[in-house]
Amino acid sequence: MVSIKREREAEVDDDDNENGVVAKIGRGRVVEDRRSRHCPYLDTINRSVLDFDFEKLCSISLSHINVYACLVCGKYFQGRGLKSHAYTHSVQFAHHVFLNLHTLKFYCLPDNYEIIDSSLEDITYVLKPTFTKQHIAGLDKQGKLYRAYDGTTYLPGIVGLNNIKANDYANVVLQAFSNVPPLRNYFLEEENYRGIRRPPGDIMFLLVQRFGELMRKLWNPRNFKAHVSPHEMLQAVVLCSKKNFQITKQGDAVDFMTWFLNALHGALGGTKKKPSIITKAFQGSMRIFSKKLPHPDLPPEEKEALLVTEEYQERMSESTFLFLTLDLPTAPLYKDEKEQLIIPQVPLFNILAKFSGSTEKEYKTYKENFLKRFQLTKLPPYLIFCIKRFTKNNFFVEKNPTIVNFPITNVDLREYLTEEAQVTEKSTTYDLVANVVHDGKPSEGAYRIHVLHHGTGKWYEMQDLQVTDILPQMITLSEAYIQIWKRKESEDDKTNHTGM
Repeated sequence: MVSIKREREAEVDDDDNENGVVAKIGRGRVVEDRRSRHCPYLDTINRSVLDFDFEKLCSISLSHINVYACLVCGKYFQGRGLKSHAYTHSVQFAHHVFLNLHTLKFYCLPDNYEIIDSSLEDITYVLKPTFTKQHIAGLDKQGKLYRAYDGTTYLPGIVGLNNIKANDYANVVLQAFSNVPPLRNYFLEEENYRGIRRPPGDIMFLLVQRFGELMRKLWNPRNFKAHVSPHEMLQAVVLCSKKNFQITKQGDAVDFMTWFLNALHGALGGTKKKPSIITKAFQGSMRIFSKKLPHPDLPPEEKEALLVTEEYQERMSESTFLFLTLDLPTAPLYKDEKEQLIIPQVPLFNILAKFSGSTEKEYKTYKENFLKRFQLTKLPPYLIFCIKRFTKNNFFVEKNPTIVNFPITNVDLREYLTEEAQVTEKSTTYDLVANVVHDGKPSEGAYRIHVLHHGTGKWYEMQDLQVTDILPQMITLSEAYIQIWKRKESEDDKTNHTGM
């Protein structure tokens, strides 16, 4: 056998010859260690303690270079050379089976030989799940329950996310996007984005990699447990957002979603002119009619004189959007005869009237006031509504508790399109697929989400690790904050699909 160079091994793990794992004989022939296929310690592996959702750092040195997982206790250690932390751990605690978290190779320590055994494939699959095109194509066509190693049953995709401290605002957005099929399918296959080139030193692509890893864990049919921790994903969020979004501090789901969509679009090489999977799924367009208003304190004669000038005429502009903001009517302050605050209700179509092309709304800036109206010119395959519940002033944040009454299916948006768009848009009807809810006070509240499982047609409510099924009629009773709607296929689209 080739002698072991221990010092170099702590940093480099690529050349297993230097570690006594294999030996070259004659003209480049490789002979594996005879112990590789007969390791006596495989029965010491404890799958119930294995958790690959956390950052791949050595638990002692905190280094991320050459990290191994002890498959007996689940802890991470660096290196496997004579003085390495993994080697020391194996001698001290008689834990012998380790997995290199980068190369996905198994080793027996302190004997230092590679273990080759097909019974370990379930461990590498949990660490790095992979999906074939055939598997992805069938995800929304069946509702098979799978049994995790810990005995719990779960539906892939309908999986709880751990709330590390105060990250439920991000969890609900990640869960919502994991149930948007084109977005999910794109990120389940790493080949779709692996070749995207980013400038040197650019950290934003980390967001894409971590989101892809999270998607594959959420949809993994061979999980060891029926929940996932978004720890690595959220660390990438903290880093890439320059700490604007934290794990330990409650944030706003709409603020996070806005930043996340734009950050993913940019990291995937998308620009205003170049599309990405984000804009293909969510981007629509609208016309904005804007008219400047005279200052309210001016005398009536001056106002009238200004209104006929060029500056105060209505202007039209075209704009794209990734989501539509729906304004709630002001909540009443009075109480009923039982001294209970009345929770008002409003139909969804009332607040959608903002985009009818005739409803005007005043917008105030620091210096000027404008009157604006909106009309849609293009509808996306998936339409996001953000219901504006929070208003901020100099002192505090107020929450509007108004309940929005909405149907779960068949919301037709044709009347909010321009006449030209009504001709070109074949399908304008949408069904709800995700509903994010905010409960409680503005600063102390909690988030939960309702998602439709496409394979079973059933609705589920998820709040952190809790997953329960829910009746569709119960969804409309909640304080909806973000909604994702899926456009129904037109008859032409269905014909094209069946003809393919």
